[in-house]
Amino acid sequence: MKKLSMLFFLLPFLVLAQEDLLAEIDTDTTINDYERAAFKGLKIVNFESTKMVSKRQLYFVVSHRFGSIKTGIDDFFGLDQAVTRLNFIYGISDGINIGVSRSSFQKIYEASLKLRLIQQKEGGSPFTVVLFNSILINTALEKENLPGLTFENRLGYSTQALVSKKLNKNLSLQVAPTYFHDNLVQLDEQENSQFAIGIGGRHKLTKRWSLNIDYGLHLNRASDSPFKNPLSIGFDLETGGHVFQLHFTNAQPMNVNTFLGQATGDWGDGDVFFGFNLSRVF
Repeated sequence: MKKLSMLFFLLPFLVLAQEDLLAEIDTDTTINDYERAAFKGLKIVNFESTKMVSKRQLYFVVSHRFGSIKTGIDDFFGLDQAVTRLNFIYGISDGINIGVSRSSFQKIYEASLKLRLIQQKEGGSPFTVVLFNSILINTALEKENLPGLTFENRLGYSTQALVSKKLNKNLSLQVAPTYFHDNLVQLDEQENSQFAIGIGGRHKLTKRWSLNIDYGLHLNRASDSPFKNPLSIGFDLETGGHVFQLHFTNAQPMNVNTFLGQATGDWGDGDVFFGFNLSRVF
């Protein structure tokens, strides 16, 4: 109930209209010959998108994943088992973003750096290329259960190359080769350094609504691993002041290392999680 009360407290603050973001949302043309708005949210669903926070802007992103809907009414279709992530992203420049976040999943703190290397341009580059790097700390690990635990065991890292293309005014696609490393893994056969390929896209349905999909193919998962490749499907609602993303996914955790390495849901069994990402710009 405390989590639910906090959520209701935050929502009115988050949904206040703000004209500068609305102006950006409504722009589908090129500006200074550069393509804009391949993605309107900073994330497609789970994967980072090539969208950047503008210079001197601060984004506050609330990401929420309820528990599995498979539990039915016993957990109110996942409401009682929710995971929340709070993320602040600041634009040092139009092409350099830094972020800090805290997730209730494994009490993870994360710092991130996002760099735009190439921007899609009419008559120039056909793609936008962005690098995303993060370092996280798992503070939920306890020495009582892991006697040899050190600070280094809590750390994880990730690096992604995000390559997107806006094909037309309605369709954008992205591929995301990903490397991530956990200093401590749960399975003996699982390598600490792991690799994945993410693919995703956005298709605009109306002026305000779009369909978003992303999928992560893990390339060296241990043969005895119970975890799954993350598949997420959702909708973006673009309104004044924020982009509201509603989706279903089989990955409840939301950091790169966790949604790629620890997705437990199974679409075939109806074991999926409803959630949302909500952005507010300052």
